[in-house]
Parts: sequence; structure tokens; C-alpha cells
Amino acid sequence: MFLTFEGGEGCGKSTQIQRLAERLRALGREVVVTREPGGTEIGEQLRHLLQFSAAGHRLVSESELLLFAASRAQLVRELIRPALDRGAIVLADRFLDSTTVYQGVARRIDPAEVAAINHFAVGPTLPDLTFLLDLPPALARARLAARARPSGAPDRMEQQPPEFYEAVRRGYLDLAARETTRIRLLDATASIEQLATDIWQAVATRLPR
Repeated sequence: MFLTFEGGEGCGKSTQIQRLAERLRALGREVVVTREPGGTEIGEQLRHLLQFSAAGHRLVSESELLLFAASRAQLVRELIRPALDRGAIVLADRFLDSTTVYQGVARRIDPAEVAAINHFAVGPTLPDLTFLLDLPPALARARLAARARPSGAPDRMEQQPPEFYEAVRRGYLDLAARETTRIRLLDATASIEQLATDIWQAVATRLPR
């Protein structure tokens, strides 16, 4: 089973992934946790370029799109697909929906071109269920400001202007409205415990026996 977690910066994806992984492992399930960009040696190098490298600030939107897709293509073939084939449950912090929204909506790249690149990168490997943690951008910025970082500085994607985050949120909500079967929309202002409960209820009904 392949589960992905989406949402704007600071929405709490990592916390919920950790909680779900712990609960699944307690049941004896093999759980593989990964993130985007990253998850492989190549992907982590691309992550550094995309988020932390000084050179990354000169990336044009099209290059950004292709680098995210390159990281995803490597992740699918090196990690996700083999894990699913052996029966593991994969939890991913972001997947192709992030590209659909961040690059296709917020960066204003032709959605058809983004969809084609997404398809090329992942092939038939698509999430069984996606949790979208929705958080107002103003609250997200407050959370990010309070977050302690070893580097002391936000990454490149966290430094975008407010209108970028507003576009991201609109893009995610539009996507959730179109894909109601796959995407579960969650209110990320709820407590950590409530979100964890809602996520578990959705996952438990789909667990293979």
C-alpha cells in the first residue's frame, strides 16, 4: 500500500507520518518512510540543490520542475516500487501532487506539461491514498517562524512570497475537489491527536489482511 502526505509548508506532515509508521510497525507491518525531494542518494543531492544550495536560487521554474521529477523518478524505481513489490507499506512525505500544485499552479507552468512530466517520472506507480493537510498560509508562516532549524535559516521553498503560498493552497484544494476518491482533505488546525485518529481510521479500512 502506497500512502502519500501533501500540504503546504509547516502543515505537520512529518509528525503524522511518524505516528502512522509507528502504529503500523506495532502491528508487524514493514513500513518504508521516504520524502521528496530525496529518499535516495541521488535524490538527497538534488534536494540540497533545490532547497539549500546558493546556486538553487538561480533556478528557473522549468529547471526546478525537471529536477523534482528526476528525484521522483529515481525514488520510484530505486525505493518505492521494490518496497511495494515485496509487500511493504510506503509512506511518502510529498509525491507528484506537490509538483502539480507548486510548479503547475504556483509557478504557472502549463498543467498539461506538468502532468506529462509527472507521468514520465512515476509511470504506473501512483498513491492508493493521499492525505492533504490543509492549513491557512498565515498560520503556516507562524509555525515556520517558530520552528528550530540547525542551519538557522528557512529553505528556498519556505522563502517564497505570501502570494505563492496562497496559490499553493488554492491548487491543493482544487485538486482535492477533483480527486475525492484518492485524496482525503484534513483540517491541519486540528490537534495532532485528532489528525492521527482521522488518518488511522482511513488507513485501517484499507489494510491488507
